[in-house]
Amino acid sequence: MPEYDPVAPPVALTIAGSDSGGGAGVQADLTAMRAHGVFGASVVTATTAQHTRGVEDVHPLPADHVASQYAAVAGDFGVAAVKTGMLATAEIVARVTELAGDADVPLVVDPVMVAATGDRLLSPAAEDAYEELISAATLVTPNADEAAVLTDAPVDTPADAERAGRELVALGADAALVKGGHLDGESAERDAVVDTLVRADDAGGSAPERVAPTVDRFETPRIDTEATHGSGCALSSAIAARLARGESVHGAVDVAVAEMTEAVRRGYDVGDGPGAVNPTVLDVK
Repeated sequence: MPEYDPVAPPVALTIAGSDSGGGAGVQADLTAMRAHGVFGASVVTATTAQHTRGVEDVHPLPADHVASQYAAVAGDFGVAAVKTGMLATAEIVARVTELAGDADVPLVVDPVMVAATGDRLLSPAAEDAYEELISAATLVTPNADEAAVLTDAPVDTPADAERAGRELVALGADAALVKGGHLDGESAERDAVVDTLVRADDAGGSAPERVAPTVDRFETPRIDTEATHGSGCALSSAIAARLARGESVHGAVDVAVAEMTEAVRRGYDVGDGPGAVNPTVLDVK
């Protein structure tokens, strides 16, 4: 009889919405986390009725139930990093801010605010509630549209992305990764995705004590496809997983960004609409 021979990977937690189509949300988060060598636990903030063609319905869960899920996970697992996705309502944002802020582990905030169509997903109150969560974040990972909402200014170029990242760090985040998939940029950059990472040099200190942030740009090939559903979820979850393994913010971002190109290139061609990215191709190093 074979002997029991378990593994004991680090545990990362996603707090996000469920995607009934399987390509984004909690489903993509857990897949990406396990591809990066950690055990993924989850707190569901909302259920959705969606598929590859769009979202039919969203049902936020009560904030108290979100808190109960969190307490159940935190009371049993040694959670080493937390990632947030769609938080749906101002009440959930506020409750998650309270819970995650007390966790004393790396916190990756993916501020899911704007749909691929450009439609705003949250009420103004919920958008405003994000400011305190961002101030508690180890890393915040908005796309260009979300960065524009958070900083109340257009984000169309890499220079705009750097400016937005600096503003998010000034709000209190240890670091900000402004994703470049929606940026116009210069003509030479249109065949590439330019992601901009802004880090406070003394990450973890209070904002007034910080010196000038460090800025890094990550340029990766742009894949000619509309099948990018779940890319933001998979990227932020991969970063959270690598932080759970003890890596630095820069190191985690470097690996996750580089491997996202292959996740898009070898995406899932399922359903009648654009498909989803494939987090299973991410290679643990």
